[in-house]
Amino acid sequence: MDETIVVVGGALLCDGRLLAARRSAPPELAGRWELPGGKVEAGEAPEAALVRELREELGVVTEAVERVPGEWPLRAPYVLRVWTARLLPGSGDPEPLEDHDELRWLTPDEIWDVDWLDQDVPAVRATLPHWATATAEAETATETAIASADGHRAERRP
Repeated sequence: MDETIVVVGGALLCDGRLLAARRSAPPELAGRWELPGGKVEAGEAPEAALVRELREELGVVTEAVERVPGEWPLRAPYVLRVWTARLLPGSGDPEPLEDHDELRWLTPDEIWDVDWLDQDVPAVRATLPHWATATAEAETATETAIASADGHRAERRP
């Protein structure tokens, strides 16, 4: 019996947008869009693999946030599992460094404007409810940070 190999996909969310990456290789996938990520190495936790893959492919520093329920078959013996992720403070902007030639930040209204790989379509659908949660949490964190900064400024006023 073949052992399943997990491929992690990152639903990288920032400012209410989802990052999509256009494949440049292999030829049968080139030109189609995916959630960036890659294979989990032996002995590696999936969340660590996601952080590593996003650093290698996009040059960013990220944090895996939440597993998106579900598992999607790729060609045997691979399966896709997805986590939401966020850029950490100080991370640069994502760049297509490996296996991709273009990146796009998509709003909810633009999500189906790209030609997703067939196996990523159900994963992207499953990500949508988590996208709304992550966006709401980010907005709350931003509002809290602004209120905190306003409070500090108010305390310093004579």
